[in-house]
Amino acid sequence: MIEFGQIKKVDIKTIWKNEALNFTPWLADNLDKLSDLIGLDLELTSREAEVGDFSLDLLAKDLSTNRNVVIENQFNPTDHKHLGQLITYASYYKANVIIWISEEVREEHRSAIDWLNRSTNDEIEFFAVELEVIQIDNSKPALNFKLKANPNEWTKSSKKVSQTENSETQNSYATYFQNLIDELRVKHKFTNARVGQPQSWYSFSTGVKGFVYSTSFARGERVRAEIYIDSGKAERNKEIFRQLKTEEEQIEREFGEKLSWEELPDKRAARIAIYRQGSIDDDSKTLTEIQEWAIEKLLTFKRVFDGRIKKYRE
Repeated sequence: MIEFGQIKKVDIKTIWKNEALNFTPWLADNLDKLSDLIGLDLELTSREAEVGDFSLDLLAKDLSTNRNVVIENQFNPTDHKHLGQLITYASYYKANVIIWISEEVREEHRSAIDWLNRSTNDEIEFFAVELEVIQIDNSKPALNFKLKANPNEWTKSSKKVSQTENSETQNSYATYFQNLIDELRVKHKFTNARVGQPQSWYSFSTGVKGFVYSTSFARGERVRAEIYIDSGKAERNKEIFRQLKTEEEQIEREFGEKLSWEELPDKRAARIAIYRQGSIDDDSKTLTEIQEWAIEKLLTFKRVFDGRIKKYRE
């Protein structure tokens, strides 16, 4: 006869004594846990981001769309004060993604988040998330994020595409990148992104701030896969690029091909890339080949660069 263990809730204050001093720093270092739940590729921008005389718990960026994300944490049940703070912080940072985390989402606040998702424009998305820690018998405690309110992704993304100029091309981009991110997420565990966007590029978290893996349709009917370096400071970006370039021969040996080393002197960022011919207007067979190529190169960039860029983790 099968014996099942008993699931019990653990007081989160036995794990994190204080929301601001303990939980928020932990979440800043583990945004992938939240990314898994909501299907975005989140990268931390700053902790305790200033908003006048107040401060936002976490300011992040959704790498797949380059949108600002505000995250407000709250021990205990949701309250009106934090709802007002969220809207204030979102307006200050012109955020398109707003995430409210608490121990319990009250019904009236879940209803408010649902109303905001229905009533705001298609670019703005609200999420309400419950924070729970559980344990089976005497096992290790386990984090259990529960999504209590969220936008209807299919409705918003489809409306966004249909309302965009050049919708045929935009739809082609959305379809192409949907297939690409689905394979990267499901088969390779490469990303948390879930919705293909009507844009010519897609960026993915490396786990190290200032670096992203990316693939795009570039000018001149070329397709690019790359590691993109942008810490926010031009001098630091160029320094990192030059340090990596000292390993050019070894990196290209590991990669198996010559790479394009682009310091981009007229821009803040720098990139290391590889190209092939291709356009979003190519036939379906060619687009499938391009997608397979892009996935292969992104996985190779990750294999070659993951270990190298960890030393630049702030």
